[in-house]
Amino acid sequence: MNLQLKRHSLAHIMAQAVKQNFPNVKIATWPSTEDGFFYDFDFWDIDFSNKDLKKIEKSMKKIINQKQNFKKFEVNYSLWKKILKEMWEEFKSKLIDRFENGNFKNKEKISDKITFYLNISKWKSSDYYSFLQDFLKDKWYFNFEELDWDQVKNLKFIDMCTGPHIYDTSILDTNSFKLARVAWAYWLGDAKNKQLTRIYAYAFDDKEELDKYLKMLEEAKKRDHRILWAKLKLFTISDLVGSGLPLFQPAWAILRKELEDYLWDLHKTRWYERVWSPHLAKESLYEVSWHAGHYLEDMFKVHGGTSKEDFFLKPMSCPHHMQIFDDNQFSYKDMPIRYFEPATVYRDEKSWELSGLTRVRSITQDDGHLFCTISQIEEEVKIITDIIKEFYKTMWMVDNYWVSLSIRWENKEKYLGWEDIWIKAESALRNVCKDNKLPFKEIAWEAAFYWPKLDFMFKDAIWREWQLATIQCDFNLPNRFNLSFKNEKNEEEKPVVIHRAILWSFERWIWMLIEHFAWVFPLWLSPRQVKIVPVSDKFFSYAKEVEKELKEIWIRVSWNYASDWLNKKIRNAEKMHNNYILVVWEKEETWKTISVRNYKTKEQSIEKLNDFINRIQKELNNREL
Repeated sequence: MNLQLKRHSLAHIMAQAVKQNFPNVKIATWPSTEDGFFYDFDFWDIDFSNKDLKKIEKSMKKIINQKQNFKKFEVNYSLWKKILKEMWEEFKSKLIDRFENGNFKNKEKISDKITFYLNISKWKSSDYYSFLQDFLKDKWYFNFEELDWDQVKNLKFIDMCTGPHIYDTSILDTNSFKLARVAWAYWLGDAKNKQLTRIYAYAFDDKEELDKYLKMLEEAKKRDHRILWAKLKLFTISDLVGSGLPLFQPAWAILRKELEDYLWDLHKTRWYERVWSPHLAKESLYEVSWHAGHYLEDMFKVHGGTSKEDFFLKPMSCPHHMQIFDDNQFSYKDMPIRYFEPATVYRDEKSWELSGLTRVRSITQDDGHLFCTISQIEEEVKIITDIIKEFYKTMWMVDNYWVSLSIRWENKEKYLGWEDIWIKAESALRNVCKDNKLPFKEIAWEAAFYWPKLDFMFKDAIWREWQLATIQCDFNLPNRFNLSFKNEKNEEEKPVVIHRAILWSFERWIWMLIEHFAWVFPLWLSPRQVKIVPVSDKFFSYAKEVEKELKEIWIRVSWNYASDWLNKKIRNAEKMHNNYILVVWEKEETWKTISVRNYKTKEQSIEKLNDFINRIQKELNNREL
């Protein structure tokens, strides 16, 4: 059976369990998630916390063992409003108003009736929903299936949902889920609304899958970038600078530069050109691009102290790149035009969502835009796909991935652009996926507001899935900025713009990379490649010789000339995750060798210095793991 169906149904079961233990709680909304589900509740003045989760989980298992059925029925809006008024379920009442007015996730009102589910058990129930008798015994409004009064007396729970759900709870494994944690969330994700209590849960097909996932979470916890970032001095968060604005320490700057250089190597061989754009622009730029009308609340506004002009920090580079293209006179012979820019952009993320490098306000993207003809779309997307595959093969992540073809939902008013162009764009990306045999799925709702996209979903070393690379096909911005090139008939023709990012953002990627490699970076990426540890000051001279040799081949090397004990020096070098620790003393100096400790493998060896240099040069050149 579909796992999402089970998760969806378990969310209702959790709501029922919460109601059983806290009858006055008000239930709000829920979805299933990538690893389970959550549900939002208003506990009023009840102090609900993580210690209550075991009690809820126990009640859920009891509900499952009761073999409750999910019974579906439809009710007109006005009648259900009366029922909810009696139930004092204010959040469900608000949802009905939104559905009735066609104002829920920008959906239009679909019908005059709304779907609900009853949970019914053969077990004798308390008269918890006795107040529904006046409504339920008049069965005229059931148009899906009728319930007799004997069933109604055993009513366990009632909730609003379009479904679908499992038939009954007996198919669920009582050991396949675990309530995870309690958090806070605003009603419908709007900070202006009431703050609710959110209960998260993990759920899988069976206990084995759940245990496997929980083990992965434990491993992820050990790898958490927020645990060691201060110790390893990768980045700094300063209250004076501001939340979500990380400062790069030298070690981080090295890591980022290596990634940027590698990305540029992959692009320059595909005839991309580097460009640069400023960090701010006038609002008029974003008015033309339509970002001002759809993205303004997520942008930072700045005011010139001398000029008295208003500007916005750029939330993305694409409008700037449109201007670079527009300042040239291209013909079909010049196409495609490919721009590459590692660009820092700024987005006003909510303060409570900021965390380490997980969510920041300054985001450095490996941004790229190319301008091509419609006939060139497939070839250009294939080139980008080749770059993505090569990059993630180097990162040891290409063996297990899939591609999300993100398209529009039925309500098309929220999307920019013209219908015929949207159809062309979605069709072009779909054809690219098929022709290049990409493992893709079509996902509704996920399209960007300006165009459809391909999102590449990769799994890391501990099998967590991440959305990383993206390709977006855009016919809209060339029209907004009136871009053109001369075609074969010497006529003005609109180019197609393809947005692409290989690692999405350096901040998010390095956070993921830290945890993917468990803090032991491949040598070519590592900010601390070699640490030299002389046993005593008598061997400082030879240690400096070794250092000089390594620096001549551009190895990132440091040394410890302190007077500490050898074991302490080695332990300190390991704490900073140096890839290689070279110990030198009398024997090494005499024979011009080094004692090598590999931090990743824990292997130890005695090597000639030249042999070691040749070996690590090969490791660097091949970008080995």
